[in-house]
Formats: sequence, structure tokens, C-alpha cells
Amino acid sequence: MQIDKMAHIIEAILFVAGEPVLAEDIATALETDEEGLQKALEHLENEYDYHMRGLCLKRFGKHVQLATRADYAPYVEQLLQPTQKQSLSQAAMETLAIVAYKQPVTKAEIEAVRGVKCDYSVQSLVHKGLIVDAGRKDMPGRPILYATTDAFLNHFGIGSLQELPPIEVPIDGEEENDIEVLIP
Repeated sequence: MQIDKMAHIIEAILFVAGEPVLAEDIATALETDEEGLQKALEHLENEYDYHMRGLCLKRFGKHVQLATRADYAPYVEQLLQPTQKQSLSQAAMETLAIVAYKQPVTKAEIEAVRGVKCDYSVQSLVHKGLIVDAGRKDMPGRPILYATTDAFLNHFGIGSLQELPPIEVPIDGEEENDIEVLIP
């Protein structure tokens, strides 16, 4: 199948789905391999970018989605006047940051960093689909390990965890304003 035809089929699939679709599911539907799928996705992405279309292709983790081009979002918002998304609390944001940078991580490890209980924040983040049970730690009690999801990547507009900004951490025994180490 030609690349441009595959790109147009992908566009139709993503339009109808209306939500993120696993890339491997698209490849299966097109009866193509990973390389063929990537070429078709790049072709579609280039078409949208070259013509500055109202849509763009978003890739995050193993998912692909059609989205409104960021440049045009204010116009769409003005027309639709969307309801405000409920933002994450400070506690939830702190918990999410710890999970993102240290994953997989247990609640006890999160609490050790934050210095307070995090049951509600973890439950809230799991309910919102931003973190997920990623297995059990091999230690007494077999605590649950938490990790971020593709929904986390989508929520923050990043394609992978490697795009997270580095954090500054003071070296043990040093003053906070002294030497710092960057952790990617």
C-alpha cells in the first residue's frame, strides 16, 4: 500500500476514534510493520505541518492522536467556551513529579520524599489515569509500584519521559545553594 494512502487511512482511524490509539493497533489494521507505520505517520504529520492545517498529529508513548493545532486553540476555545479542567492540587503535582522522576516507586518511597502521607494523591492520580499500578516490589509486604501512563505524557504534552526537564538536587552534606547535580 502506498504511504499517502496509509496516511489517509490513519487520519480516518484517528478521526473516528477521537482519542489516543495504540500505534501497534493501527499497524495491525493497516497490515504493515513498524517501519511502514512510522513512514505513514511522518507523511501525515508533514502534510499537516506543511499546510498549517487545523489539526496536528500527536505522538506520546505508544499512542497516536489527532489534536487541534496549538496556534488555533484560542479560536476553538472562544467558540466552544469549554469548561475549565479541574487542575491537580499541589500535593497531587508533587506526588506526580516524584512518580515521574523515580518510577517505578512505592507509596512509602513517595512519602519519604514528601514527608507526608500520600494515599489520597496516589488514589486521585490513579483515578485520573495519570499513574498506574506497575507491579509489586520484591520486599516484605510486596508494596505496589507506581509509574506514569501515556495519559500523563499526553496531559503534559510530551512524547516520552526523556523530555522531562532535569531537576536540581543538592549533593548530600552540601548546603542547598552550594554545588548541585542535575538529574535527567
